[in-house]
Amino acid sequence: MIGTENVQTIARNKKAYHDYFVLETYEAGIELFGTEIKSIRAGKVNLKDSFCSVDKGEMYAIGMHISPYEMGNRFNRDPLRKKKLLLHKREIMKLFGLSQQQGLSVIPLELYIKDGRAKLEIGLCKGKKLYDKRATEAKKTAKRTMEREFKERY
Repeated sequence: MIGTENVQTIARNKKAYHDYFVLETYEAGIELFGTEIKSIRAGKVNLKDSFCSVDKGEMYAIGMHISPYEMGNRFNRDPLRKKKLLLHKREIMKLFGLSQQQGLSVIPLELYIKDGRAKLEIGLCKGKKLYDKRATEAKKTAKRTMEREFKERY
């Protein structure tokens, strides 16, 4: 995410960083309805098992759960409906081509509000093998141990 002061992070997909190597990131707008944006502002979003796919030249986020707004009654939408992402046509074609040829995936990484608008950071990702996950966990543990030792000594 590019450094802007008026950015409010709503949800992060930690599982994506555990399961994938993130090669590139893109910022996409989301087509939402009134009660959905109210739920997002309240922080009722889950990106855990979501992914993006291209259908008829348009990109959609599938599996992104936005809980129904409590005050929304009949205006609430299906929490798991596919949400249209707002990207340039060349970006959609580039992501679609890479995901088809090289077996990469497009995964939502972070949902945030920037300048009053909901944005989704999506990543072009390559799946990790089990040994990659273990190596990443070992690096994190070693870093934590070094920081703890440094803190105790100084």
